[in-house]
Amino acid sequence: MELLSVSLGVYYGDFTVAAASENLTASQGKALTVLRRGPAAMRALAETMTCDASNMTGIIDRLEKRGLVRREADASDRRVKNVILTPEGERVTDAIRAKMHTTHDGLARLDDTDRDTLYTLLERVFVSGPAV
Repeated sequence: MELLSVSLGVYYGDFTVAAASENLTASQGKALTVLRRGPAAMRALAETMTCDASNMTGIIDRLEKRGLVRREADASDRRVKNVILTPEGERVTDAIRAKMHTTHDGLARLDDTDRDTLYTLLERVFVSGPAV
């Protein structure tokens, strides 16, 4: 547990510095990273980021003002607003990822097999449901 905590702390610090270099808070950078996977409804985005919906609205307002995201009404339910990354938002997200030198350097010390194993283990620990 301690090593996982240290690893996540290093990653979060690296991410925070990279986001700040793009004049973003860590929360704004995280929202962009989540949206890099695809559009998301405001409620789903708040759940993914484990934050209050009103806080998510403020984060998205600031990103939208910078032209990094846009809101669109959902085609099947006009009450639902989907958040979509703009091309500029994609560029900024990629820039943040590229500036995460500590994380990249650490992963570069692993060969392809070790990276695949790490991915598999992290997926089993954090993505898979509880063991039956």
